Amino acid sequence: MSGTNPGTESQTADRTALTERLVRFQQPGKSLFYLGRVEETRVAELFGLDLDAYRAMLAGFEDQVREVAGELLARPGFGELVDRLPFEADQHIVAIGESTTADRLSWFEILRHLLALRRPAESIRLTNLAVSGSSTTQALTLLPGLAFQRPDQVLCMLGANDVQRLGPGGPSLVSLSETERNLRALRDLAGRRGPLRWTWLTPSAVDEARVAEYTHFQRAGLSWANEDIDAVAEFLLREPEPTVDTRSLPHSGDDPHLPDGVHLTLEGQRDVAVAVVQALAGA
Repeated sequence: MSGTNPGTESQTADRTALTERLVRFQQPGKSLFYLGRVEETRVAELFGLDLDAYRAMLAGFEDQVREVAGELLARPGFGELVDRLPFEADQHIVAIGESTTADRLSWFEILRHLLALRRPAESIRLTNLAVSGSSTTQALTLLPGLAFQRPDQVLCMLGANDVQRLGPGGPSLVSLSETERNLRALRDLAGRRGPLRWTWLTPSAVDEARVAEYTHFQRAGLSWANEDIDAVAEFLLREPEPTVDTRSLPHSGDDPHLPDGVHLTLEGQRDVAVAVVQALAGA
């Protein structure tokens, strides 16, 4: 008599969940840009998937963010806020950041669908250059890629990886003074080609208890603290450009964090997208 081994089912489910998380947050083509265009089949193989399974996973992520965008536009008055976003027809909007923005379910992807659904005739183009794990120092090395895009506007959300601490009470990956220098350099160097509208987003708050309990962070000796995130946010809020503060957003009762306490759920990303729309629309 044959049957299914519960242990095997559990292992398969764990592997599937891990693969989905990797595909959600990791985009090898961005990190290996110097290789030119990376064939989709090769990318799928990196995740242990065939091309059809990989494409189906990507389509699933697209369906989720499109659904969220549609639900937001169904809220009374929200469509009018999207109409008031300071994006003009044929403009190119570029995002730079780390995993919160690189996430295939990110606030920026939701924003892309909001504009596609509400303002399709304006052909506003959105390009996501964010790279998971990027610090502000690493973002500076990708500046030529940003210049190549010739954006009209940049939305920048960096700093969360700078403040990760190496070991309990250890140093941050990037010092606060260096973070400030890097962010200013990104803004100033990106604007050398001509007028450029720049908007900052503060790093999102973390769930410190979950961060401390997360096994992979414990093994790597990594930690995050909201005190450090606040220091980066306070710097950004003093800069002359508009800043969207994403640290303390009203949540609808859904958990905004994944189990690691750092990355956001789709609900958390939706809340960031709402904050961005409200801030840029002047609400």
